[in-house]
This record gives sequence, structure tokens and C-alpha cells, in this order.
Amino acid sequence: MKRRLHSHRPGLAAMALAVTAALGLAACGSSGDDDGAAGDTAGTPVAGGTLKVAFFPDNPVFTCLDPFQTYWIEHRTVIRNVADSLTDQDPKTGEIKPWLAEKWEISADGKEYTFHLRDGVTFSDGTPLDAAAVKANFDGDKSIVEETGGTAYGASYILGYDRSEVVDPSTVKIFFSTPNASFLQATSTTNLAIISPASYKKTSKERCLGDYVASGAFTLESYKPNELTTLKRRPGYAWGSALSENTGEAHLDTVEFSYVAEDSVRTGNLLSGTVDIAWPRNPFTVEDRELIEKSGDVVESRPLPGPASVFFPNVSAGHPLADLNVRKALYKAFDLESYAKTVFGADYPVVTGAFNSTTPYFVSQADKLRHDPAGAGKLLDQAGWKLGPDGYRYKDNQKLTLKTPTTTFNVGSELIQDQLKQVGIDLVLDTTTTAELPAKYKNGDYDLAGSYFTRADPGALQFILDPAHANSKALATNATTPETLAKLTGLFAKAAQTTDAETTKQAYADLQNLLIDQGVSFPQFERVQYAGVSSQVHGFAFTSESFLKLNDVWKQQ
Repeated sequence: MKRRLHSHRPGLAAMALAVTAALGLAACGSSGDDDGAAGDTAGTPVAGGTLKVAFFPDNPVFTCLDPFQTYWIEHRTVIRNVADSLTDQDPKTGEIKPWLAEKWEISADGKEYTFHLRDGVTFSDGTPLDAAAVKANFDGDKSIVEETGGTAYGASYILGYDRSEVVDPSTVKIFFSTPNASFLQATSTTNLAIISPASYKKTSKERCLGDYVASGAFTLESYKPNELTTLKRRPGYAWGSALSENTGEAHLDTVEFSYVAEDSVRTGNLLSGTVDIAWPRNPFTVEDRELIEKSGDVVESRPLPGPASVFFPNVSAGHPLADLNVRKALYKAFDLESYAKTVFGADYPVVTGAFNSTTPYFVSQADKLRHDPAGAGKLLDQAGWKLGPDGYRYKDNQKLTLKTPTTTFNVGSELIQDQLKQVGIDLVLDTTTTAELPAKYKNGDYDLAGSYFTRADPGALQFILDPAHANSKALATNATTPETLAKLTGLFAKAAQTTDAETTKQAYADLQNLLIDQGVSFPQFERVQYAGVSSQVHGFAFTSESFLKLNDVWKQQ
């Protein structure tokens, strides 16, 4: 069976990287592709050819290919192959590896980062990628944060950024006003990928439309939103990450990313040879996976790191979930194993915590998430919600009703509705457009809100749950009691303000326990990125963010 699910739990390695970083030592060396790739043993790579990738439709709300501004995961795959980063993150272990920076030091208080850059790196316009260029990036990003009021996606990656100083042409020192221990991992992401200083003279909108220059193995030839994005191999590229087998020029001449709305059409295009890689937003159906495998092609998959696809409650006064017993009953009402098998297939991984399993410091909460409808009933009885003759529960003549906004991104909503009905809870699926969600949250017109976040660092959750940093302050405020919020923010701060690996590990373990014990996060499913890969494509690999890495990819001619 030609199917690969890459699922690593890099907590211990991530602790090791924290110790290494604290000492200012960067482990050098090379690492192969993440857990194999389509056609790894096919022989010597062949140069040339065009790789065609079919994506999910472009972002209808925020069309943007600028590294710092965009959140769209498909665009971040494009960026990963156009713009290099200071560091890279090993998808197998979570360890931070050298890339544009050969080594680095971090001050004991977590406020100063010094990066020593490799020599000879240039942007595709020929200008040097030196310390001054790195400074221009972080100063430019700070200006974007000020310009957007902190709503730019990359704002969460540079919290507390104060300034940068050029020590010498190959050394840059970055200062934070408050400790930011997550910054080293942030430097490995697409959102802090380095672009040329001249790019920051363009407007934010111009950069969103691809008007910038970077240093990657490919250059951005053109971007036609929701039509076609084209990359071209960059001649002379010679500074790939140590995590790539090929650190020089890309094998492929051209990469074309098209945008296809229908999942079945995308799969059909792969089977017909119209495209080489089908890259869906939601997981392939069981039927599509079987079709791909029977055709001789390969299904690749890896969980996306960061918070899983979860529900966050509205615990404000007057809502049923203000009662902790009702929240605890929900965990027992959800049948996560049945959900995974029914919606995604028998071999789909069952979510076991508030984070996906590829997130560093992941701790399974599976025992607390076991399906127990009888136990759910007891908790609801204790909360005063009694079962009525119609199968639903009532208290003071009010039905136990929960409302959740449902968009086109929600999958399996009816199954969840049925699971809650089994214990007497009426789940109302409130069909909502993405544009309408902010108003729903602001008005508190919901009981359960679905969300997630893609970043290989558990600290990313604060940008959902901490009102001081969250994009939706209303959702963050409604999700917890003031007492629980104080504990959460304290644990986020504890993890972010230390360079001691054991302290970080314990803080994130305590955080994950708190999220479940206090009914803050209700896991729905593990988010898995799938890719249907033609048998003619070799060297396929996922990055630590579960994006597509093209350095080693080649096509059989």
C-alpha cells in the first residue's frame, strides 16, 4: 500500500534544542527527507521539467503572498521555496538547524539574539543578504505591525521586538523589550523568511501581490490570484538548509501552482497526469486515497503542527458552558475515535490532545478524552440538566442547547451533532460565512467556536486564547474564566521567558493539562496535510510546518 503518514512527537528533541540554543551552539550537519518520499530509491535526480501542483482555491478574503503578512497555508508553501530563513526546523525532531545563520547565541534573559550569517548569500537581484538586510527585515516587520495595529499574521512571531543592530556585515543582534524564547523557532518559519531591503520600499499590498525579492532556490515568476502561481529555478543557488539533500540549485526548472475548487477534480487531475501533486485543504476522502493508490501514485501525509482542530467554549454568564460540569460532560460525549474513522477513514490518526502530535512538547491527553456517554449523563445530572421525554435535557424549562457557527471549512459537523444528541445536548449548526465570524464572536452569539493555528510551537495558542495577543479578543475573553486565563497566561509567560529546557517542558505540560482539566479546549480532530504525488515525482518532503519542500524534488523525464 503506497501511503505514508509522517507523525513525529518531537518534545525531547525540542528540549535538547533549547539547551543547545542557550549555550549558543548550533548543531551542524545534514538530515534527509522526512520519513521517506515518493520514489526515494528511483536513482540519480534528473534536472529539468515543470512540476504542476493543484491547490485549494486562493484566499477569498486576504490575497497575499508576502511572508510576514500571510496566514494562508498554501501560500506559505510557495513562500517556503522562494524565501530562505535564518534557521530551519527538523520535521523529525523539532531541532533548530542552521540555514542563513551558521550559528547563534541567546542571552540568559531571552532578550537578545545574535545571529552569525553565512557568507556569499545574495538575493535574486544580486544584492547581498547580510546583517543590514536582516535588520531591514525586522525593522520593516515592526513597521507593518504598527501599520496594521498588530493584525498582520507575523506579528505574533516578533512579540516584544525592540530593535536590531548590525555588529558587522555578517553579524546581527536582535533585541526584545520582553523575553521571547519562542523567537528562535520563529526564525525557522516562512513568516520570518528574509526578503530584500528594497522589498520594504514597496507597499504592503504590492508585496502581497508578490512584488518582492528573496534568496530562495526558486524565484517568483508571477502570481495571478486564484489562477496560477509560477516559480522558476534560480541559477547559482548554493545555500540550501542542512535539512535538504540538495543544498544547491533546484532540480526542477519550473513549478506551477493552480487553484482547483473541487476535491474530486483535483484528484482526477492527478490521476490523468494533468498535475503532478494534488494538495487538498481538507483530507482526501477514503475513496480518493484508494483511487490514487490503485493508480500507482502515492499518498503522503503529515499532521500539521500547532493547536489541533478544536472547539473553544463561550463560558460567559448565561451560557450553558459557564458550568464546568457541562464542559467536562462534553469530553465524554465526543467520540473522537468514531469521528476520525467515520469522517476520514479507518487509518486516520485520532486526536489525543489540544495540539497535533507533531507539535514540540506535545503531551497526550487521551485518557481524559475517552468516550463515556454514561459519565457525561451523570455530570449533566449533577449540573441540573435532566433528561426529558424527547431525549434532550432541560433545566428550568430551558433545553440544553449549544450553538456553533459552521463554515465551509467545518467537516463532520452533523456527526458531532449526533454524538451530543446521544447524551441529551441539542447542538445547533449555525451556517455562517467566514466574513461573518468576527461579529458572531464579538456579540457572543455562539457556545462553541472552531479554530486552529499552524506553527510548530505550542506557544502559538496564546494568539487564540490570550486577549492581549489574540486576533479575536472576544473569542479569547469568552473562552476562559478570569482565574483560568491568569493561569494560562502565566504558563505562556513561563515558557516564553526561560532558556531552561526543563522549565519550558514543564510549563507546556502544565498548560496542556490545564486546557483539558478546565474545559478550555475541546479537540475535534488531528489536522493532517495530505498530498497525492505522481509516481513520476521523486524527493517529496514535508517541512516542519507540513508544507511542501521542493529542494530535492525531481521528475522522471
